[in-house]
Amino acid sequence: MDSKRLGYAFTLLAILIFSLQDAISKHLGSAYPPVFIAMLRFWAFAAFAVALGARSPGGLKVVAATKRPILQILRGILLAVQIVITITAFTTVGLAHSQALLASGPIFVALLSMPLLGERVGWRRWTAIGVGLCGVLVILNPAGTDFDLSVLLPLASALIFALYVIATRLVSRDDTASTSFFYTGVAGAAAISLVGPFFWTNLAPVDWLWMGLLCITGMSSHYFLIRAYDLLDAAAVQPLTYLQVVLAAIIGVSIFGETLNINMVVGSAIVVAAGIFTIWRESIVARRRAAENQAKNDTGK
Repeated sequence: MDSKRLGYAFTLLAILIFSLQDAISKHLGSAYPPVFIAMLRFWAFAAFAVALGARSPGGLKVVAATKRPILQILRGILLAVQIVITITAFTTVGLAHSQALLASGPIFVALLSMPLLGERVGWRRWTAIGVGLCGVLVILNPAGTDFDLSVLLPLASALIFALYVIATRLVSRDDTASTSFFYTGVAGAAAISLVGPFFWTNLAPVDWLWMGLLCITGMSSHYFLIRAYDLLDAAAVQPLTYLQVVLAAIIGVSIFGETLNINMVVGSAIVVAAGIFTIWRESIVARRRAAENQAKNDTGK
């Protein structure tokens, strides 16, 4: 199997495992405090990040060296908060409905990249952002008689995750991917451990098995996604992650008895299409910018 095909295989495997992870999170989150579930999950994530860092060239001393310590810690905190909100959304809003709104993440990233990263956004991406936000409104259906404020939870989660992505892009200018991964796990675990113990709940024996499976899926999904990014460009990986919306709908309907209304289906299609276009345009602009910088460097030699 060539590297590109292997990269796609890792991507699809990661998406499948992420979907299973979400289903387990919903199952556990409906019986135990989401903060408690997220804390145990982060402890396993941190252990995995430390083990991975110890095996990397130079060991933990090299991996833990960062030029942006405050921003790295902030990233871990943002992800911890986002996971707690996401688990809460799965249990209150539903798996399918939540994933439909979480799909708006790349749209928020494009929107926030202007003030926070100083990036210029052309009319094509502005159009995609506008269309995507219209898709969000279709899903939310704020004028509907059955509108529930709890649907804002997955939207808040998508916004926080967009801030996490922006922060990741900022630290990537100075730190390696392995350093960022290390701080995501360790800083996130440290932050949530300040709150999580107050929500400690004794798990039923069978739920310890589910918790163990949640930790395994959390570690393996991130590992396979890292391998995928090692072999493929982000522009090839990110559009495939929208398959998680489809899998969430299948799991939500078949296992948890959720229902899909026309607003959710149409809105999801709009958001996914806008998100994929936004990712594609960002990759085009990034390649063009890299080519221009390379040309300038060649001219200066």
